[in-house]
Amino acid sequence: MTRLKSGAVGAVVVLAAVAGCTSGQDKGAPGPGPKSGGGAVLTAAEALPVKGRAPKTGYSRERFGSAWADTDANSCDTRDDILKRDLKDVRFTGGRCKVSYGLLDPDPYSGKEITYRRGASKVDIDHVVALSDAWQKGARYWDASKRIALANDPLNLIAVDSGANRGKGDGDAATWLPPDKDYRCPYVATQVAVKKKYGLWVTSGEKAAMEKVLAACPDQKLPSGGNPTEAPARFTAR
Repeated sequence: MTRLKSGAVGAVVVLAAVAGCTSGQDKGAPGPGPKSGGGAVLTAAEALPVKGRAPKTGYSRERFGSAWADTDANSCDTRDDILKRDLKDVRFTGGRCKVSYGLLDPDPYSGKEITYRRGASKVDIDHVVALSDAWQKGARYWDASKRIALANDPLNLIAVDSGANRGKGDGDAATWLPPDKDYRCPYVATQVAVKKKYGLWVTSGEKAAMEKVLAACPDQKLPSGGNPTEAPARFTAR
């Protein structure tokens, strides 16, 4: 993956909903993209509703459904879809879904080159808007279908260095930003796009942090696309 690769931070193309993985789907939905365009990101950030952080009471990963559900019905789980999209030199095991090897070059959070090997991976798939953060800012009031959709939306997912991701935890823009400063504008733009798409709110400190980052990149694009905000009815969550 290159710094200017098209994708989750640029315009995101909806993953094709067909049975089985075809060669046209090997890269899934586009990943992080060009840092150019209009001033829509800052405008969108300024329009996000501001409220206090709700309690984390009742949160669990299971409230967002089974991990990496195949909500786009392409017969590949969401994690492998994102690995195919974001890694270079991808190799597979047993078909064209299960990624066994690839290079994250560079990792958007740290700027390092990281080798992915299945079963011994230093690569995580990060929810750019953490599910716990979403729970505390509106998702606890949603039905299961919408929570499952958020957890598997390519717009909100990116392959990253596992160490950086675990350091982030469930932090928002006020408490954590990527160590690689060049990636902060695309990262915040994706958070804005996801919160706008799903109707999540921000805290006052989070909004101030977003606006501070985006003030340095007035031409940053507002990402769009991804999957629908409701998962198919066959998926359930607690």
